[in-house]
Amino acid sequence: MFEELLVPFQYDYMMRAMGISALVGGVAGLLSCYVVLKGWSLMGDALSHAVVPGVVLAWLVGIPFAIGAFAAGMLAALAMAGLRDRTPIREDAVIGVVFTGFFGLGLFLMSIFPSNVRLRTIVFGNVLGIADEDMIQMAIIAVVVLGALLLRGRDLMLSLFDPVQLVVAGGSPARMRILLLVLLAATAVAGLQAVGAILVIGMLVTPGATAYLLTDRFGHMAGLAACIGAFTGVAGAYLSYFLDGSTGGSIVALQAALFVAALVFAPKHGILASRRAARAATA
Repeated sequence: MFEELLVPFQYDYMMRAMGISALVGGVAGLLSCYVVLKGWSLMGDALSHAVVPGVVLAWLVGIPFAIGAFAAGMLAALAMAGLRDRTPIREDAVIGVVFTGFFGLGLFLMSIFPSNVRLRTIVFGNVLGIADEDMIQMAIIAVVVLGALLLRGRDLMLSLFDPVQLVVAGGSPARMRILLLVLLAATAVAGLQAVGAILVIGMLVTPGATAYLLTDRFGHMAGLAACIGAFTGVAGAYLSYFLDGSTGGSIVALQAALFVAALVFAPKHGILASRRAARAATA
């Protein structure tokens, strides 16, 4: 029985899948704290879907997928920012129009050029079949995002909680907004191979939302979210071997299960704790 549980560790493709899933999951979990606190869940969803046409066009011209995906993500972000600032349309409507438009364009291009099977993995993910060059790209993106958060994480946090203090300190809330958009687009690109464009939003939101229920301190929240992302990346890939199911689906489903557990049992913000506090207040 114990030997059977160790079987996935005997395969190189499983070790690679678990390692990459943990790396991307940890980085996405860390970034998800900023997404949750800024209320940018829809923005993360938009960017994760908007990269699809960039991937298709990158394949057509023969450049790395990551370049096309990142360019499409940034173009979508600029389009959303421009429409929001220059029209009376609400931000959520702008995000919905842009990301569905980009995603629809990507699916349309995929239907015209269906010969490359790898394009379909962009939508649903295929971390088990990841190529060496894709692993290098994902690792570089993850390191760059981590480095940016380490260098400018304090300014990003100030832009969320106290933009006036950031200005006094010589920072720029607008620049921090652009930086966060860039990091979101980069992380969405990194998550494509692991879970696909449809599920990458889960990695960019769920760990941060779960950690938010468990602590009131940002440092603890960031550490918890990163650990949740990394743990579910490894555990989801590991479980997918025995369940013979989608690796990306396993990872995001496990994250959702942890969120539900935190929602119910969190010591301060959970449903049970809220009911106990309400009963104590009325007693």
